[in-house]
Amino acid sequence: MSSEVEPRATTSSEHNSSTIEEQQGLLQPEQPMGSNTIKPEGRRGDASAKVIIWASFAVFALSTWVIILSNDPASLGWFKFHPLFQSLSIGSFTYGILTLQPTSQPKTKAAGLQRHQIAMMCVGVPLILAGTGAILLQKNSHNAPHFTTWHGTFGILTVAWIIVQALVGGSTVWFGGAAWGGGMKAKLMWKYHRLSGYVLFPVLLFTAHLGGGWSFWSTGHSDSFVRLLAFTIAPFVILAGVYSRIRPSKMKFF
Repeated sequence: MSSEVEPRATTSSEHNSSTIEEQQGLLQPEQPMGSNTIKPEGRRGDASAKVIIWASFAVFALSTWVIILSNDPASLGWFKFHPLFQSLSIGSFTYGILTLQPTSQPKTKAAGLQRHQIAMMCVGVPLILAGTGAILLQKNSHNAPHFTTWHGTFGILTVAWIIVQALVGGSTVWFGGAAWGGGMKAKLMWKYHRLSGYVLFPVLLFTAHLGGGWSFWSTGHSDSFVRLLAFTIAPFVILAGVYSRIRPSKMKFF
């Protein structure tokens, strides 16, 4: 007898099973390893806060647009563009803050910063300048005095602050923050820029509250409950939601 063991014939079903397993193994995506792995950055409650923020903004913005568009906008001249553009700018600024808040890893920080700059510099700032220009044109066309109300005073101060805020923020990252000496000096200025933004944002919302909730035109052309909901409660909820997502660890100055 031969000492060699005769190889067992492979059945068709076993061959098919092996082939399927090999194919499945080849089709599995490669898993990222090491530093390339993107870790989850959201904290408990962040997602819920984001939903609440956007729901509140929807109430604020839709109420603004409905009030304007339901009051013969053709007769409002340049004025009609003021609340429409300003409400959209607030939405853009809100997005710019939210998209950068959770980022803590190099790749997500870079992507978040890009979205942040587009929302702020390319959308938010042009919109708020257009809205401000519209009300200035409206007043000039009637030879009306400027900045005679708290809304007008806060408004022009807020717009000036936004311009400075945008320029300082950009200068801390453009060309490696060369305007501030680069490196840690630019990074420190970015932290002050972030802190300034969190102070500026409630001032912006308060200005919208004054205009929508208390201006002469608004009180004469909208219901008091709508104004309470859209221009007092909604901005407060937006602010509370944004503040709930703040990462204090990103603003350690020492």
